[in-house]
Amino acid sequence: IWSLNGTLIDLGSDYRRHMSGGNLIVNRLDRDQDTGIYQCTAFNTWGTILSSRATLKFAYLDNFKTQTTRSAVSVREGQGVVLLCGPPMHSGELTFAWIFNEYPYFVQQDSRRFISQETGSLYIAKVEPSDVGNYTCVVNNSITKGKVLSSPTPLVLRNDGAMGEYEPKIEVHFPDTVPAAKGSTVKLECFALGNPVPEISWRRTSGVPFPSKVKMKNSNAVLEIQNFQQEDTGTYECVAENSRGKNAARGRISFHAKPHWLQTMIDGALSIEENLFWECKANGKPKPSYSWLKNGDNLMAEGRRQIENGALSIAALNLSDTGMYQCVAENKHGIIYSSAELMVLASPPSFSKNPLKALLKARSGSDVALECKPQASPRAISLWKKGNEIVQRNERITLLPNGTLKIANVTRRDAGSYTCIAKNPFGTASTTGRLFITEPTRITQRPANMEIIVGESIVLPCQIASDPALDVSFSWAFNGQLIDFHGDADHFDRVGGSISGDLMIRNIQLNHGGKYVCVINTDVESLSASAILVVKGPPGPPDTVAVEEITDSTAQLSWKPGRDNGSPITGYIIQARTPFTVGWQAVDTVPEEINGNTLTATVVGLNAWVEYEFRVVARNSVGMGEPSPASAKTRTEDASECHSSTLFKIHM
Repeated sequence: IWSLNGTLIDLGSDYRRHMSGGNLIVNRLDRDQDTGIYQCTAFNTWGTILSSRATLKFAYLDNFKTQTTRSAVSVREGQGVVLLCGPPMHSGELTFAWIFNEYPYFVQQDSRRFISQETGSLYIAKVEPSDVGNYTCVVNNSITKGKVLSSPTPLVLRNDGAMGEYEPKIEVHFPDTVPAAKGSTVKLECFALGNPVPEISWRRTSGVPFPSKVKMKNSNAVLEIQNFQQEDTGTYECVAENSRGKNAARGRISFHAKPHWLQTMIDGALSIEENLFWECKANGKPKPSYSWLKNGDNLMAEGRRQIENGALSIAALNLSDTGMYQCVAENKHGIIYSSAELMVLASPPSFSKNPLKALLKARSGSDVALECKPQASPRAISLWKKGNEIVQRNERITLLPNGTLKIANVTRRDAGSYTCIAKNPFGTASTTGRLFITEPTRITQRPANMEIIVGESIVLPCQIASDPALDVSFSWAFNGQLIDFHGDADHFDRVGGSISGDLMIRNIQLNHGGKYVCVINTDVESLSASAILVVKGPPGPPDTVAVEEITDSTAQLSWKPGRDNGSPITGYIIQARTPFTVGWQAVDTVPEEINGNTLTATVVGLNAWVEYEFRVVARNSVGMGEPSPASAKTRTEDASECHSSTLFKIHM
């Protein structure tokens, strides 16, 4: 429902107003009937809240009172004058201009002439003969774009001579206190009459210079501060000065801001007899005041209810406290609302959502916690029974404040049926479960660290002895990741029975080396055993074979070692190939036997002026590895004599 100026709007008898989805729609707006403050009240079975207030105003601009002409203003030359506009009744921001004699000749503002946008009046600091004529005030409404003109005001010169010089007289000055909102644009006006024409200047009395955002306009008659902030507050002074003297006007700009929330309350669901504490905090300038509403009505401090600024406390809640609450923060620049629902609960205990497990298994020697978590408002008092006997506290048995029963270092004597009985003023409920004590699970055969050759298969054992009442499951992890027995069935498989989790690994590859962990999970505990598997294979191919130096019969080679694949490299052989040989052949070297730590050798017995390629093969305890990539083709030097028709010696 909606209210206007505190009175409910009767939508049933009002053909111009109706609601759509909670929104109020007003047709054919009427300034007299529809102006005011609107507020929506929303309600349901849980309570009522008020919306923020909305103010509806109508911009308008009435005509000036009908008159043929205004009284003439008679002044002496050199004298200052003020021509009053006297704007008609209006609402909305106005702007002012003056016509001199006839449209479209408007008065141009300068250091001698000023039109106040606050009062609409025209100020002439020092009248000159050219100023004589008729002046008409033009008033514009910035919202409606309407415009009205006053009757002309004649300005005439007196014939008793010019006026002498005199000191400035400030006719336009800002109020003693100017409130300004954060982020707004503030304009201060200051203008003086005088002969000679006064000059206007501005300063802050604190001596702080103006920032660049401060602008002077209309020959310094207007000071404009854009994007006003708190640091712009203070006392501002306007000084009007000519050769005959000076005068000043001062005023303070104060900072103001509408309230905005720093902290609000949240919905609450509390048990009967519990205590409520809500606090809301708002910032604003001036500091906001607080009030509280319940279901749209003002809430006062009395009895169980205490209100202190933005804090509301209610002791020993009862069902009548249920409803919608609002914290209201207000200063003279605005009002804000924060809403929350309070539900006061009153119900007997119920274990429908948190019953005890029908069967709870625990390992002998472990600690057991039996939770008693009924839903109840107010909170229930709990009592435990084992069979028909009340459970008594002792050095092993503890009853926690939340109703949980803890038994330390359980034995088979602790097995049995346990019942938690919960009671509050509205009723009693109970839940029962059986505690079963099992013997600890033991790992009887663990996997051991192993070394294995590529291509072989092994079984990593993982066998246990466990209580027959337990459900047991086995899983394996490799280097921290669970093994996917379906995705990698070519290499991994489970073997063994219900008390065995043995892992078979077939056709082991180098990438199968690492840490294997067998994880055993039962109803009451989790165990694990691990082993490191080292996989050995022939060495990887050497790398970067290079011919460092070559003669007519020798070549000096160097290379880099490949991976040893789990077994140290014990030696290298060098092979060569020419256009005249079939495939790669071993060649003689110096040293004759190249050990695993040597990365250079000299090939001997080569033929002169023949193009050779070389490669290196490593070996370890597992066998010969893959050969290296071939070196670049290199030709031996020419020999002065050729003593052999063979290309090089071949070693089988």
